[in-house]
Amino acid sequence: MKTMVLGGYGNFGARICRALGSDPRIELLVAGRDPKRAEALATAIGGTARGIAIDLDSPDFAADLRRLGIELLIHTAGPFQQQGYRVAEAAAASGAHYIDLSDGRRFVCDFPAALDAAFRTAGRTAVCGASTVPALSSAVVEHLSLGWQGIGAIDVCIAPAQTAPRGRATLAAVLSYCGEPVPVWTGGAWRTLRGWSGLERIDFARLRPRLGALCDIPDLEIFPARYRVKQRVMFRAALEVGLAQRVFASLAFLRAARLLPRLTLFAGWLNASARALDFMGSALGGMVVRVEGLDAAGRPARRAWHIAADGDHGPEIPCMAAILLARRLAGHRATFAAGAFTAAGLLTLDEFAPEFAHWGMATEIVEER
Repeated sequence: MKTMVLGGYGNFGARICRALGSDPRIELLVAGRDPKRAEALATAIGGTARGIAIDLDSPDFAADLRRLGIELLIHTAGPFQQQGYRVAEAAAASGAHYIDLSDGRRFVCDFPAALDAAFRTAGRTAVCGASTVPALSSAVVEHLSLGWQGIGAIDVCIAPAQTAPRGRATLAAVLSYCGEPVPVWTGGAWRTLRGWSGLERIDFARLRPRLGALCDIPDLEIFPARYRVKQRVMFRAALEVGLAQRVFASLAFLRAARLLPRLTLFAGWLNASARALDFMGSALGGMVVRVEGLDAAGRPARRAWHIAADGDHGPEIPCMAAILLARRLAGHRATFAAGAFTAAGLLTLDEFAPEFAHWGMATEIVEER
């Protein structure tokens, strides 16, 4: 399967390219605006990989995909919060499958309605949000609550390592909702909170407790309906260095008061300056998913899934769903329906297990009171 990774030499794109470049079923194209960086990574990967220069903003983008014979396009060139669906539309027009790593709430939640007809007509599959959210998070929720009578609450928190590579696009995605209104299902009703507000202590199995702040991600909208959650769906991020967490919370407060312009303007500066705090952190990051509800016997239950990623391997996690789905398509081991979908429920937690093991990540499920 001739596969192009758009943004292929970026923080996440490069990781996906390295994983897929060794698969004999995949002919890999590392793509981006900088031909030298694309070619350098393709050379390092070896095999059939090659680097090419391509501009997703070009009016000829769809024609270029068709000319190159692309069968699968993996879009990693974020931030997606600031994009429309032009790349996905080009994939459909060129007759290619499509996968992206978006965690933008509107981008992911509106994707099926906007693109389903185009991909059905093309007879191809498009998957949006093939990343930590909602692909992995939904797999964990479904594993933890298997057989339950109902779910009362879902709480998720990601905890990146301070020294792990961040990337300007990732930081811009976070800053896009800091201080902005975020609809949240809490207390059995929709309420509006502020992004990166409500700092709360989060406990992890293998990490020290951290302060978590509200993030605006697709799960907040997808999960209440998908899992009929009665009380609460919450998603937080907990930076390792408390000072950094409070700086973001302060920026969010100033933005909410409209004392600062849109915070995405500061993405480059914050990405560069964050390295100054690395001496206060470590290479250990992780994630926790907690689910509360009624088990199969109707008894109150609370279960938590933890993952710890050392050695700055945390950024591999957002790439895993796209890698697994690409391998499925290339191997024809599973047939996908034509159309456009979010990644929620497309993968099981067991399918992620070999990827966790490959990077030496520790996972465990804890029965909590």
